[in-house]
Amino acid sequence: EVQLVESGGGLVQPGGSLRLSCVASGFTFSRSNMRWVRQAPGKGLERISSISSVGDITWYADSVKGRFTVSRDNAKNTLYLELNSLKTEDTGMYYCYADLAGTSRGQGTQVTVSS
Repeated sequence: EVQLVESGGGLVQPGGSLRLSCVASGFTFSRSNMRWVRQAPGKGLERISSISSVGDITWYADSVKGRFTVSRDNAKNTLYLELNSLKTEDTGMYYCYADLAGTSRGQGTQVTVSS
C-alpha cells in the first residue's frame, strides 16, 4: 500500500522559513521522480517543485524559484522542501506526489504565512 506522509507545516510570519518532509512507503522511492504540489484556499492545485529519482534534476515554479529548495534522501525514503522568504501567498496545503504512485497523496501539511 502506497503511503505518503507530509509534515513540517505550521504558522509562520512573512519572511520566515519552514522545512517540509514527506516520508514515502509502498513503492520503490529511489526510482521515483517526486513533486510538491500546493493548494491555496479556494484555488486549484499548483505544482511548485519536482526532483528526479536520484536528485540530480530539479524544477521550480516561477512563484517559488529562488526561495524554495527541494531535496531527497533515498536512504530514508524522504522528500524535503525548504521554504524560505515566505510570503502570505504561500499559504496553503502542501502535498507530495510520486510518479510511481500515480495520484496517491497524503493528508498534506498546512502552511500558513501571516503576521
